[in-house]
Amino acid sequence: MALTLVEARIRAAQLSEVSYDVALDLRDPTSSTFGSRTTVRFRSSAPGTFLELAAASDLSVVVNGETVHRSYADGRIHLTELHTGLGPDGVNEVVVEARLPYVSDGDGMHRTVDPADGETYVGAYLGMDVAQKVFACFDQNDLKAPITTSVQAVPAWTVLANGLPVEGEAGGGGHWRFATTPPIPVALLVVVAGPWASQRWEHAGLPFGWHARASLAGELERDFAELRRITVDCYDHFAAMFDEPYAFDSYDQVFVPGLNWGAQEMPGCVTYRDELLPRGAVPGPVRDLRASVIAHEMSHMWFGDLMTMTWWEDTWLQESFADYMGYRVAGDAAGFAGSLVGHEVGRKPSAYDADERRSTHPVAPTPEDVPDVDSAATIFDSISYSKGNSVLRQLATWLGDDIFLRGVNTHLSRHRFANATLADFVDALDEAADRDVRTWVEQWLRSTGFDTLRVDLDGDVPVLHRVGTRPHRVRVTAYDNAWVAVGSELVDVADEPVPLPAYAGRVVVPNSHGETFARIVLDERSWAAVDAGLCRIEDDLVRAVLWTMLVDRVHTRELDAAAFADLVDRHLPGERSATIVTAVLTRTVTRVLPLRTPGAAAPDLVEQLAAACGTGLLHATSPELALTFADGFATGSHDVATLQGWVAANAVGSLPLPPTLRWRAVRRLAELGAWDAEAIEAERVREPGSDAEVGAAAALAARPSEAAKQAAWSAAGDPAVDNRTFEALMAGLWSPEQPDLLAPYVERYLRDAPVWAARGQAFALVVGRARPALALTDDQVARLDEALTAELPTVLRRQWEDWRDDLGRDD
Repeated sequence: MALTLVEARIRAAQLSEVSYDVALDLRDPTSSTFGSRTTVRFRSSAPGTFLELAAASDLSVVVNGETVHRSYADGRIHLTELHTGLGPDGVNEVVVEARLPYVSDGDGMHRTVDPADGETYVGAYLGMDVAQKVFACFDQNDLKAPITTSVQAVPAWTVLANGLPVEGEAGGGGHWRFATTPPIPVALLVVVAGPWASQRWEHAGLPFGWHARASLAGELERDFAELRRITVDCYDHFAAMFDEPYAFDSYDQVFVPGLNWGAQEMPGCVTYRDELLPRGAVPGPVRDLRASVIAHEMSHMWFGDLMTMTWWEDTWLQESFADYMGYRVAGDAAGFAGSLVGHEVGRKPSAYDADERRSTHPVAPTPEDVPDVDSAATIFDSISYSKGNSVLRQLATWLGDDIFLRGVNTHLSRHRFANATLADFVDALDEAADRDVRTWVEQWLRSTGFDTLRVDLDGDVPVLHRVGTRPHRVRVTAYDNAWVAVGSELVDVADEPVPLPAYAGRVVVPNSHGETFARIVLDERSWAAVDAGLCRIEDDLVRAVLWTMLVDRVHTRELDAAAFADLVDRHLPGERSATIVTAVLTRTVTRVLPLRTPGAAAPDLVEQLAAACGTGLLHATSPELALTFADGFATGSHDVATLQGWVAANAVGSLPLPPTLRWRAVRRLAELGAWDAEAIEAERVREPGSDAEVGAAAALAARPSEAAKQAAWSAAGDPAVDNRTFEALMAGLWSPEQPDLLAPYVERYLRDAPVWAARGQAFALVVGRARPALALTDDQVARLDEALTAELPTVLRRQWEDWRDDLGRDD
């Protein structure tokens, strides 16, 4: 039963002085269930309330020493006859013991058997509405509480949690107890257990550690110096930026298998999906992303963990702030300037898309716009992350950085170990600023959509116009005909046009470093210069902004897919940023192909894209750029001989073939009918591991036969399929070059996806993202419309409505 805003407010007003002792029994990871024992103490101003606990068996509930019977229904333990006094006798103690299921979908106590060595790992991957899958709790943010965690585990395992262990050690007796946390939301408890490989050190008087599966010990050692440096640089930067000291007793970071999100900000013990620790050469875009994610999660230690939102309408403020700080601090402190480039060209375009759909919402909705946790699950989206990040960047630019940070520090100190709302944040900013913050918030945060910044020509003089309602402070950069920068300045744009006489006759790029969230439209002279010379621009960030403008023109149909492919063909091979290459390829494959390319034209576009990557590979100026182009080539090339040669040599030229790229080539060979199931199986067992398991699943599903598609579909529909295997199967299944073969599976997807999505919010998101990645026929679109009239899980409905909006923008 989904917790509602009304219920949460009632319970928050009623309860106080909440604390937890959580004891978990993980000694038998081969069982279908684990043991959970929770002792929760609290005061209550009313005699009744409820705890949440999902899917419990063998349940025992003792309230103030008395065993309670028949109190459990719909995932809630109903409590009555509670003490309500103010004195010592007014404290309630509830002890809940139960068996709870292990999961394979990343929502709860996730269990993974590493195919590389057979070792088992378990992890409590929590978050909104998930803590109740691990222990009995009041599952809402504004009942923060100290938590003491103890774990019984396999004796050979290492167990990590939010606090330092006060009892237990690797290879000891298997009993671990951890220091009590400061008050934290129950959603942020973490326990991860298994035979971890660890690298530890001390800094600033605190113990730090990086951990990964034993089979990734070599990769952890390979990257440890960089991971440690990023961690220390970001920590020192935040320590100088924020007035409040780091609030927890340690800082562990763990690469875990099966996590649904990129990472999670658990206090004192951050978890990352272990795809961020890949085998083989680490691609440049992955290094940039990893640095920004490390900074993002560390910023949450203050903005999210120390100070926490009250209800889920303020999801944006925690996530937007962390997203903004992630790119900012990864660049400023750790030296990964490519992180911001990745945001501008990789993630910001998705926010523009989202802001034009029916599902768009204000960056900061009201609490009543988020009436329950199911609806809250739909706003962990590009609006709350990428748009909100961009809006906060504009706010810091508009206010000035010193003023912005002064307000942030006031807010953090005022709500230390407590909860806060947007109104609280605005109060702190308003005290620090001499500009009208409240009006700015109404214009930017309480309304949907975005403005357009347009450059027109008055004779030879560029004139910057705003089409919209919001104030903008943006950088305008001017270039000569050789794309040499001749001027750059911050400009305020509001109701009145802004002439730029100093740049008469020049090429002009507004918002050139992405300071604001707005569509840009160039004058004819500047557009012609971009068309002719995009790849000649020296500044990666400016090129990122302009590539985003180009994909936006495809989105708005001002540029058709063929014309965009021509631009890619001419400019992508000369691109110097692997991050930009990856983003352009991803955008083309996931958006231009299925949404803007007629089905009959898809093979030609795929081949043209592969050819452009082949040219880029010949002229690549760095190994990471070469491997990025090779990945694009392997995605769509029909050159079987070259792909076979790469796999046979395990190399692209002189560069070793990373496992992910090797499997990309194998999948393409299977998709072209050049590799059969026997060859794929031989490749899978050649070097066992997670890469091999998901790679083989995708390759088998990609084969151009009805038997292959049916086998993949059956495997995806297995109720026990894990999240990574499901993603791989569906990614391999949907080939834009196999529309006739896949036509029946579009119908099957619309029929079966609601059943699959019933596993939970996170898996529903995975299912929704696994929609057909190919152009739909009119009949298939009509079937989608019919499916949307039925009852659907909330998260899946949001995904499908977005899909329908993307398909139907020409209506």
